[in-house]
Amino acid sequence: MDTDADRRWLAARWPFVRAHLPAAPARVLELGCGPLGGFVPALRGDGYAAVGVDPEAPDEPGYHRIGFEDYRPPQPVDAVVACTSLHHVADLDQILDLIHDPLTPGGLLVVVEWAREHFDEPTARWCFARLPPDTDAEASWLHRHRDRWTDSGLPWQEYLRSWAAEEGLHTGQQIVAGLDTRFHRRLCTVGPYFFADLADTTEADEQAAIDHADIQANGVRYVGQPR
Repeated sequence: MDTDADRRWLAARWPFVRAHLPAAPARVLELGCGPLGGFVPALRGDGYAAVGVDPEAPDEPGYHRIGFEDYRPPQPVDAVVACTSLHHVADLDQILDLIHDPLTPGGLLVVVEWAREHFDEPTARWCFARLPPDTDAEASWLHRHRDRWTDSGLPWQEYLRSWAAEEGLHTGQQIVAGLDTRFHRRLCTVGPYFFADLADTTEADEQAAIDHADIQANGVRYVGQPR
């Protein structure tokens, strides 16, 4: 895992997440906080009662090292945050129900996700051309895709479809459709997704490439309230 890229990603996404949360000291549950603890440290620093759930969560108080499907909040929560944690869950409908149920009636769901169906060949090549040197310590998921694609000899779309099927990944469209059946949509936008893993590339650089139609927007941002 490239922890520097993960930290850059969290730092870049934090303003969006923070802007759409209820006021502190609301109870916030983060699904898929990862080994760095996700946004939980920043949430606690801002006065939230924050809990993170992830099989690889830090082994510290306030985190639960289990799958979200096995976690039951002891009381309702005011907000749930899910950052790039929905596209790879085994049962999307089950997880979305488990997100919906503990939210208070006026609670908020804040989602940052990947629309992997928009990861076309021009977008992939744009990313691969901007990768940092792939030392063992810093090789990212994009390095691995570049190398596996080259080794496969397959057209990009065929390679990507095969990989997504093997991993059981959900599309951004599937995620948003599932969210819309359970939540009143307050916001749903698309934008940059890859910049944190790229060398000398900012979020603004990626947005400019999207605006010029050089690449597709792969990032999804969604805010909703329970129906």
